[in-house]
Order: sequence, then structure tokens, then C-alpha cells
Amino acid sequence: MPGTGLWRTKSIEQSIADTDEPETKLRRNLSAWDLTVFGVAVVIGAGIFTLTARTAGDYAGPSVSLAFVFAAIACALAALCYAEFASTVPVAGSAYTFSYATFGEFMAWIIGWDLILELAVGAAAVSKGWSVYLETVLGYLFGKGTKTTFVAGGVTVDWGALVVVAVLTLLLALGTKLSSRVSMVITGIKVAVVLFVIILGIFYIKGANYSPYVPPEVSGSAAQTGVDQSLFSLIAGGASSSFGVFGLLAGASLVFFAFIGFDIVATTAEETKNPQKAVPRGIMGSLVIVTVLYVAVSLVVVGMVSYKDLATSAGDGSHKTLATAFAMNGVDWAANIISFGALAGLTTVVMVLMLGQVRIIFAMSRDGLMPRGLAKTGEHGTPMRATLIVGGLVAVAATFFPADKLEEMVNVGTLFAFVLVSAGVLVLRRTRPDLPRAFRVPWVPVIPILAILACLWLMLNLTVLTWLRFVAWMVLGVLIYFGYSRRHSLLGKRQAEGTGEPVPSSEA
Repeated sequence: MPGTGLWRTKSIEQSIADTDEPETKLRRNLSAWDLTVFGVAVVIGAGIFTLTARTAGDYAGPSVSLAFVFAAIACALAALCYAEFASTVPVAGSAYTFSYATFGEFMAWIIGWDLILELAVGAAAVSKGWSVYLETVLGYLFGKGTKTTFVAGGVTVDWGALVVVAVLTLLLALGTKLSSRVSMVITGIKVAVVLFVIILGIFYIKGANYSPYVPPEVSGSAAQTGVDQSLFSLIAGGASSSFGVFGLLAGASLVFFAFIGFDIVATTAEETKNPQKAVPRGIMGSLVIVTVLYVAVSLVVVGMVSYKDLATSAGDGSHKTLATAFAMNGVDWAANIISFGALAGLTTVVMVLMLGQVRIIFAMSRDGLMPRGLAKTGEHGTPMRATLIVGGLVAVAATFFPADKLEEMVNVGTLFAFVLVSAGVLVLRRTRPDLPRAFRVPWVPVIPILAILACLWLMLNLTVLTWLRFVAWMVLGVLIYFGYSRRHSLLGKRQAEGTGEPVPSSEA
């Protein structure tokens, strides 16, 4: 029986029934191939073009390739759980919807609020990175000195980030299928660039750069210490989380950012023609493709130059990128191609992050936990109001605010969502064994438990400061739930009326 109050659950049947409401109905026109493209489109982006070099230079050294493997294992375990849920509950909302069916309304709100942190902050951060690459490309075309920022009234305005967010908001408002077609073209370009990096980079690899594979731990002014070191290294008494075993583990938690995106595939389940088969294939297919590419690129980059040359500059805090490794080997023309590829790559990352954010808000609004008007779909079959609001908020954040430390904030939110989804598989297997499951996680409960442990382990290796910010964000979410969402919950109104029937929109 559904619980009451904070722990009232929304049945799977009701979640699926709500997808047929005319005013909030999404179009089902995506295939397994579309979902795989979305997954690869968002995953291959900021992580591979910028984070690889930075993690090698600041945390893991040559063992960054092993850090990618650790992060990929955690993602694969969680991906299996996502695939079972998405094939069983083909409804927009991803982890939010899954949590509503298993843990109850309060936890569903918490995870939805958490996903806002992951997706909106991630989109803003990547938009800033896109603007940086745009500045580089404009410098090639029109000469150095071309800027994508200007100062107005003492405030730095990033017009490059504003442009990309505005254009992508328009694309998303016009329809998910159109967005998928644009993603397919751009994703093809950036995959070609990644393959170019791997093939050309092999000819510049020097075996000596792989030794030592796990550099010894360092301390001092250049080390990650205090609130900037990982929580695990602080608890375990490590001097820092720069290199050594603690650095490798911290590196795995950081490069996890490079894998964020496959879970967004689950948010489009309601718009998929055959979600029971297409969603699991899209999730697992995109994850396999990007893992192979990531490990190959990381091996090439640290083989081309010493990891010490990839460290963040002490003077201005600037980060090294894939293009840096080629420039250091005198292959400037290749560095230019990589910059163009990165610009294309980051475009689709921003778009799919915003798509996922809109679908989360759409699902929460349809349940009354956010204003119901945000769930209304327009003539293009997309939640127009939610799309415009998300686009506006991301645009403001990307245009006027700096993007420091945002990767780790995104990571902690995503890992928390993965933990709940993995636990949810165990709960739903026990409470609803009768549900038809087109995809089933093998070796239950072993796989879900391993997924939970792996994600918690990665969370422990994030910085203390990241944890403090995460707790503050969650406290804000709790206040909003008790101040607004609990009183406007559609499920709560149905229970108050003693019926499981939907409350008309005019009464919500």
C-alpha cells in the first residue's frame, strides 16, 4: 500500500497513466539509435577535452587511465540499475520518477532537487568552457585578442556562453527529434576528432612518460590539502590527495564528471518509441563507446608529454587541455583541429544537459511538486515554459557567474542519484516482483549493492568543500519542499480525496 505524508509513493501504474494527460503529453518519436547519440553527445565533451589533462597533471599522473577505468566500473554498475528502472517505468524524470515509486515523495523531491544541481550547474559550467574554446577559435580566424567576454559596470559578461545557451534553448523548444538530428551531426564531428587525437598521438608517445605510473604523493604549496583534499584522504590521515594512491582515487572521482550523461538517456524514456528495449540499449551502448575512447585518449595524452607539464599553472590557475599535448610536441595545426572539435563537442553537452534538466522539472511539475504550468506541452510536443525557464536560468548563470569547482559539485549530485537508483532496484524487486521487466539487472542483489558501494566510495574521494556545498544545497531543497511542494503535491490531493484518480489540472 502507498504510504502517507513524506513517504507516500506514486504507483508505477499511476506514473504511466499520467503520461496520457493531453496537456502534458510528450511525443514518442525517439529510437535506440537516437538515445545512443544523446548519450555519446553529452558524455564526450568537457571531460575528455579538458579534464583528462588536468587530472593527470594535478592528481593521478599517468595512472589517469586507471582512474577512468575505476569511474567506468562504477558507472556500468549503476547503468544496469538505470536500464532496469527505465525499461520498467518508461516515464520522464529518470531517478526522480524511480525514487517516487520506491522511497516516497520526500526522497523523490530530494533526488529531483539534486538532479537540478547536476544538470543546471553542469550546463552552466560547460557553457563557460564552450565560450573559452570559442575565443580560441575566433583567435585563429580573426587574430589573437578576440574576446568572448567584456566588462560592464564592473561585471564580467560572457556573451559567448549566452549565445550558445540561447540557440540551444530555441532548438529544444522546437522539438526533441530536431535536437537529436543536430546532436547526430555534431557528435559525428567530435568522435572523428577524438579518433584523430588517438591515431595521431600514438606517433608522439614516449615510453618514459609512463614511469612512474602512480607518482609518489606530494605535499606543500602545490598539493591538494585541507578542504581542497579528498574527504577520504583527510579521514585516513593522508597529507594530501595529490598523486599517490589518494591522488589516483581522487582522480577517479574527478574524471567521473566525464561520464555524466548516460543517465540523461533515462529522462527521455517517455519520448521513446519502444522504451523497454531502446532505453537499456541507449544507456549501455553510449557507456561502452565512451569508455573505450576515454581510456585510449588518456593513455595517448600522458604518453605524449610528462604529466608534470599538464599541471594547472600556479601563476594564473589556467588548465591544460588535449590541445596542449600536441602544441608541446610542435603539432600546432593538430591543436587547432582539436580546438574546433572541442567547440562542437561542448555544444551537444550543453544541449543534452539542458534537455535532461527540462524533463526533470517537467516530471516534478506534473506531480505538483513544482508549479503545474511548467508541465504543459506546446504545439511541438515539448514543455515550452519549462524549456524557456531552464534556458533563462542557465543563461544567467553562464553569462554572469564564474564556473570554478563546478565539476565536483555536479559529481556529488550525480553519485547520490546513482546510489538511490541502485537501492531502488532492490526495493522494487521486493515490493513489486509482479512488474514486467524488459531488462533485468543480473545477479541481484550483488550488482546493485556493488553499485552503491562504488558510488559511495567515489563520493568519499571528493573534496571536503564539495561536501559542504552539497549539504547547503540539500538544506535549501528541504526548506522549499516543506514550504511549497508538500502542500501542492498532486498525490497528496488524491489521497486527501480518497481516490487514486487524477486531479484535474484546474484543481491542481
